[in-house]
Amino acid sequence: MSIDRYRLVFWDFDGVIKDSVDVKTDAYIRLFDGCDGDIAEKVRAHHLANGGMSRFDKLPLYLRWAGLEPSEARVSEFCERFSQLALQGVIAAPWVPGVEGYLQRNPHRQSFVLVSATPQDELELILQALDLKKCFTDVFGAPTSKKEAIRMTLENCSIAPQDCLMIGDARADLDAAEANKVPFLLRRHTTNANVFAGYNEFSVEDFTTL
Repeated sequence: MSIDRYRLVFWDFDGVIKDSVDVKTDAYIRLFDGCDGDIAEKVRAHHLANGGMSRFDKLPLYLRWAGLEPSEARVSEFCERFSQLALQGVIAAPWVPGVEGYLQRNPHRQSFVLVSATPQDELELILQALDLKKCFTDVFGAPTSKKEAIRMTLENCSIAPQDCLMIGDARADLDAAEANKVPFLLRRHTTNANVFAGYNEFSVEDFTTL
């Protein structure tokens, strides 16, 4: 797939721009590591199978598994602890090869829109630290869903879905693209190998040849 033909490119962040999926996995595990039984392993498996799902949806489920009532205050507390564990790790995580240069140069003068399950304020901090904010015409984080972010962008920019591309590494990214009839490019890595084991459409491992 040649992505230069697309006028607008939607980018996921974790696993597509930064190799930070393991950072988030480790943060979830550390939150529940002291719980009885195999809760931490159950959390790890669910997180890896549901990349792109917001922590606001995951944490209430994980709290119930741990026998804790997912009250608004407790979910907020765990979200804050998760953010503290993950933020610097994401910033320090390795770049997916080729992506930083492509975003900074934007050689085909495309519009880049970031769609992520990371909370909006946290996403803005990460982009500022990485000097990436200027690369994107728009940035969408939680609580806005990826599906809704794509829909709003198509509507606001008056652009046809076939003139756009979604680049992601999770089933939620594919679902959001398909819901809006936007072509999808999968970024493959070891963590999503099982989830996309039978996927035979367009995919890349890095962006060094773009």
